[in-house]
Amino acid sequence: MDARPLAAAARRLRERYQRGEFSEALREPVDRAAYLAVRFPATYAANCKVFGHVHDRLPDTRFASLLDLGAGAGAAIWAAAQVLELDTITCIERNAAFAEVGQRLAASSEKQSLRSARWLSGDISRMRDLSAHDVVVLSYVLGELPEPQIEHLVREAWRNAGALLVVVGPGTPEGFRRMHSVRALLLESDAHIVAPCPHDQTCPMFATDDWCHFVARLARTAEHRRLKSGTLGYEDEKFSYIAASKQPLVSPDSRVLRHPLVHAGHLRLTLCRPERPEHRTVAKSQKQLWRYARKLAWGDAWEPTADNG
Repeated sequence: MDARPLAAAARRLRERYQRGEFSEALREPVDRAAYLAVRFPATYAANCKVFGHVHDRLPDTRFASLLDLGAGAGAAIWAAAQVLELDTITCIERNAAFAEVGQRLAASSEKQSLRSARWLSGDISRMRDLSAHDVVVLSYVLGELPEPQIEHLVREAWRNAGALLVVVGPGTPEGFRRMHSVRALLLESDAHIVAPCPHDQTCPMFATDDWCHFVARLARTAEHRRLKSGTLGYEDEKFSYIAASKQPLVSPDSRVLRHPLVHAGHLRLTLCRPERPEHRTVAKSQKQLWRYARKLAWGDAWEPTADNG
């Protein structure tokens, strides 16, 4: 494909993504090609982080089936299959041409669950009586819908989640605002937050006009750098998310909200606490706690124990 139209499509896609406009972004073949080059890797990386956090919280839970609503080209199912031992996957996508791309990609996987995934055509904003699956995923789709449809979709997704609902979106103020609304809706529905929230009280980030987001770092290919006019060999994808369970679970003490600031003799963490974000300093002289804290990254749970604290 000619490099100039592809670069222009990548630029349009980036601008639409930044504005939160996804529904019209992938109608033409060149737009889908641009998505596969610049957005698929970032979406996959974000979902890998999210499912990694879920696995950290629920290491002994077995999820057999997954339903991806608004699957696109399948970035979320590739990430889920990488982390979870899935048996069956069902994808619903209204863009037939895009779903065909996803099917071809999944057919090339070494994982049986991806190769045998069912792809169905449908508008997720209008669907009723979805089939139940252990895990239901809404990845980067809320920006395509008006508020009333978002509420209906989340309620329907939660009703059909046998064990877990995972919602992922852009790590922008607007993306977080949507995620905060999803969180409130799920808590009203007696959901138990798996991650990222270490509590089910008022979100301290929302209450202070800040926004909760995390980051996934991914390597850039030469083509990726060229299409995005980038110079660095990596890209940081910022995302917000909510993972909610039907069953109660033990929450961590708190979660790291920013990159830890590491200095010569101490490090500083910003932690999510029910009242407000808390700044915690760990000195190198606190040997066990220091060794534990040095391994933490943005988004990790903070749960010191007698062994490490």
